[in-house]
Amino acid sequence: MAIQQSEERATRNGITALETAFTAVLRCQQDVQSTSGNLATAYQGADGGAFQKLLEQWDGHVDIILKNMDQMVDELNNTLKDNQLMQGSANEAIDGAYARSTSVFDALNGTTLSA
Repeated sequence: MAIQQSEERATRNGITALETAFTAVLRCQQDVQSTSGNLATAYQGADGGAFQKLLEQWDGHVDIILKNMDQMVDELNNTLKDNQLMQGSANEAIDGAYARSTSVFDALNGTTLSA
């Protein structure tokens, strides 16, 4: 059974909203990572280490949020696909942006995460 046109529109609007939010969250994450990298050299001592650890923890939480948003886009796209309404969205761009954000964090943090 196909979904109604209004449901299709709502699903597409949800995809667009999630993609927009994903981009905004990713931009904020990258800004924080950049600032963190700049502060790491100047902000030394125990308080600097604690601040860096807090930023790393925050970054991990943001990664989870981004992953969940990506999964929600996948689910909405699957809903459209299951109803032969799939015209595509920017899901590949989201996946690429997520991978780049992880790489940026790893570079700033000096670590490499395995998949």
